[in-house]
Amino acid sequence: MEFEKTAAEGSAREAPSFQYDRRAVALLMLSLPLFTGSASAQEPSGTSLSIVRLGAVPDGVTINTRAIQSAIDHLAGQGGGTLVVPAGVFVSGALFLKPGVHLHLAAGAVLRCTTQMEHFPPRRTRIEGHFEPRFTPALINADGCDGLRITGSGTLDGAGRPIWDMFWKLRNAAPVPDEFPNLGLPRARLALIENSKGVLVEGVTFKDSQFWNLHLYKCEGVVVRNARFEVPDDYHQAPSSDGIDVDSSRQVTVEGCYFSVTDDCIAAKGSKGPLALEDRDSPPVEGLTVRHCHFRRGHHALACGSEATVVRDVTVEDCRVTGPMVLARLKLRADTPQSYENIRFRNIALDSSEGTVMAVEPWSQYTDLKGMKPPMSRVRGLSFSGISGRFGALGTIRPNPGQTEIDDVLLRDFDLQVRDDSLKLEGVHDIRFDRVTINGKPLPPPPGSGRR
Repeated sequence: MEFEKTAAEGSAREAPSFQYDRRAVALLMLSLPLFTGSASAQEPSGTSLSIVRLGAVPDGVTINTRAIQSAIDHLAGQGGGTLVVPAGVFVSGALFLKPGVHLHLAAGAVLRCTTQMEHFPPRRTRIEGHFEPRFTPALINADGCDGLRITGSGTLDGAGRPIWDMFWKLRNAAPVPDEFPNLGLPRARLALIENSKGVLVEGVTFKDSQFWNLHLYKCEGVVVRNARFEVPDDYHQAPSSDGIDVDSSRQVTVEGCYFSVTDDCIAAKGSKGPLALEDRDSPPVEGLTVRHCHFRRGHHALACGSEATVVRDVTVEDCRVTGPMVLARLKLRADTPQSYENIRFRNIALDSSEGTVMAVEPWSQYTDLKGMKPPMSRVRGLSFSGISGRFGALGTIRPNPGQTEIDDVLLRDFDLQVRDDSLKLEGVHDIRFDRVTINGKPLPPPPGSGRR
């Protein structure tokens, strides 16, 4: 899919057709200090190490996995510090950060996935609500890295286009295309951070990821600030290009971020199946705050699912949506006992001729009751306030019949222009309207609404 070479320690194999100035690279390496003890506000403070010092080559061709991992290991052996990716395009396979080692992507830095997937050796990894015994690791992997910082104005680049093309080729060739497994092709996420507390991801651009962009699993106290998540505008559907997957994590804040992807912008995830509540590997998603973000492209601004059991205390506020997506998608699985509680959207500016404000409804993808009785679920404390602008439709709130209890729903302070002004409601108890203006007219509450 691309022509690359591997940087071994101290030497690099050169592809016959590629030329670069070895003397210039050597001078660049020598000009950089091995360690620095101070930095500007835009640069890492404390001990730092450039990947170039350990032999990484910024030519967009050399596969630098070994050199970069050596730099990580060196920093870890010295008690920690910040790994610096300077300006240039550095290609790599899977990298594994260690406790105390941070990552800084300088202005003009690009850390790019190789598409030679042998450089992502399969391993046990968390994906889609379970642990897959052998699947592709991420480009950046961090496990048990409390206090981790991934910062800078550089880019993590998944080089996803040839991988996306291959996914669709294999899927379309399958006897039943819709049943081609999502994990049927090795694809790398850009970052997997797990079992970590006090994490900061700031300023980085996540671009063209082969799979999910940023996957947070069993983390607590994470801030993702001023980051960008992007798929090219000319690619119709980059499969599974989720921006941020908040998987079984607590107290996560996403602020000032930009999303232009072709799947969920932000997804709250956990487990699925009739025994999901017994899954000790999938605790609830709790305390998710999203604010001051711009959602330009995607399936949903916020989705609960496809794998989600308990999601509570979620606030999306002071955001704008300028693409034809669903603002709030709550997927109700018929095979999973779900509880979605206290999910609030407030002060949201909408600006698109298409799109849907809310879609709370059954979700049947890959349903499997495993021969068990359908479980009960609940949606409680769902509110939308301060919703303004123009959009396609109000949307739908309806349960899995006989399985889902939906109550305590609030619509307040709407001033919205839509093409479809109907709100399709079924089986919803205790719904309240307060100053809901649609297309310049008050929207009357449905018959029998209000507190019981």
